[in-house]
Amino acid sequence: MVSIPKVVQDFLPGKLAWVATASHDGVPNVTPKGSLKLVDEHHVAFADLFSLKTQKNLQENSNVAVTVVDKATAKGYQLKGRAEIVTSGPLFEETSNALKETGLPPVHCVVKIVVDAVFDQSVGPDAGKQIA
Repeated sequence: MVSIPKVVQDFLPGKLAWVATASHDGVPNVTPKGSLKLVDEHHVAFADLFSLKTQKNLQENSNVAVTVVDKATAKGYQLKGRAEIVTSGPLFEETSNALKETGLPPVHCVVKIVVDAVFDQSVGPDAGKQIA
């Protein structure tokens, strides 16, 4: 587990995230998530509303990568870690209640990620460099 750099913590809110998972056989899946949020300096989470492949993959293989990019500035970051599927408790309730107000379908689960590494995905000489 690493501490997510402050610059990345400040960057995440409001951004569309792309979440990559793989089955136990290594079959990849990538899906957009509009609900990524910082839980604390070591964890991020997102609501899973529709992505049955994401949930199935994470049950088989908890490794996950999340990439968030700001197209306008060409800045971005990738967080890699291990996912936990949360179906009850404070994080689930808080996330579910926040999304109820948007008119989206009910939350199936919340995926909480322990961040093990953070990479710079911005255009430029540091692209791909591990920063945490």
